[in-house]
Amino acid sequence: MLPTDLIDRAYRGECTKEDAALLATAPPTELFRLADELRAEAVGDVVSYIPNRNINFTNRCIGTCRFCAFRKPDGYRLGIQEILKKVEEAASVGATEICIQGGLLPDMHLTNYCEILESVKSEFPKVHLHAYSPMEVWYAAGGGRGGGGSEDREGDGVRIRDTLAALKKAGLDTMPGTAAEILVDDVRTKICPDKLNTEQWAGVVRTAHSLGIRTTATIMYGHIETVRDRIDHLFLIRNLQDETHGFTEFVPLSFMPYNNELGEEMLASGNYGNTGIDDLRMHALARIVLHNRIPNIQASWVKLGKKLAQYALHCGANDLGGTLMEEKISKSAGSMSGEYMPPSEFDWIIENAGRIPRVRDTIYSHQRHPKQGR
Repeated sequence: MLPTDLIDRAYRGECTKEDAALLATAPPTELFRLADELRAEAVGDVVSYIPNRNINFTNRCIGTCRFCAFRKPDGYRLGIQEILKKVEEAASVGATEICIQGGLLPDMHLTNYCEILESVKSEFPKVHLHAYSPMEVWYAAGGGRGGGGSEDREGDGVRIRDTLAALKKAGLDTMPGTAAEILVDDVRTKICPDKLNTEQWAGVVRTAHSLGIRTTATIMYGHIETVRDRIDHLFLIRNLQDETHGFTEFVPLSFMPYNNELGEEMLASGNYGNTGIDDLRMHALARIVLHNRIPNIQASWVKLGKKLAQYALHCGANDLGGTLMEEKISKSAGSMSGEYMPPSEFDWIIENAGRIPRVRDTIYSHQRHPKQGR
């Protein structure tokens, strides 16, 4: 049985790192029960999803992330008209959010990032643009181009703020909190040595929140990190939320070990990544650590598969993400769960989990019954 004082702290939102370490090794049934109880207290029995579309505008990238299966040196790059066509297709079937991300191109600068946003907003002003990871923002601001590194703290901060202000003016509504991977630099130097570091990631997010640009938060777990690294990551997110109140949701992303360098090393050593119990533990632990801070814990049906994502609704999760229409990053790393799930299937999955389906907007400020119009 979990200690009574630990449970009391969890309900108060005062779980410590020592509590989290104990929870990470607790019997699954006890961990899942506590997470489910906190979910019920925080958000009730509603489970949400959003009609959206992912647009990955290029899979070319100068990055060196060892976990990436998406990057292709001779890959594609969508033009503005191609992007607009995809937005039109999404809007015609009721998508309210367009998520735009892409690889890092040597000739991609802030004006190019802004052009994409301006073009979409001019044609589809009501569409919510959820775009550009903290890595893309850092890159657009000159990070990784030799124009000022982490040693230039004040200069970096000014560039990031000016970059985010320009993106917001161009039409950016919210940002995905991706590129986080594990927010522990000892791990980052091994899996993504040329990516922005933990402090820089937090700096981009903190600045975005200060400008009224809300973000999600993510973790990519199940590779070379330790349980302690996962806990440190969760508490960094918790502390940031205490400071800025800008996160809308937390999304655990299970590492896909196929078709990438990091995964090949793991598979060769007999490590096949996460089990289903590992995945459910991560969602439950996130719910408990972030209780009273971030009410929405998302289970990614693309990463987990539809059946495990459904079960995660009994382990702390209360959101299933989006319809997507297309998904390239997880698919390239071996995901078998498809690229699109219609709203009717979301409703069926949620109802058969004993929960109440609702269609939401990006920032969880509005929910509607699936049968109601927008």
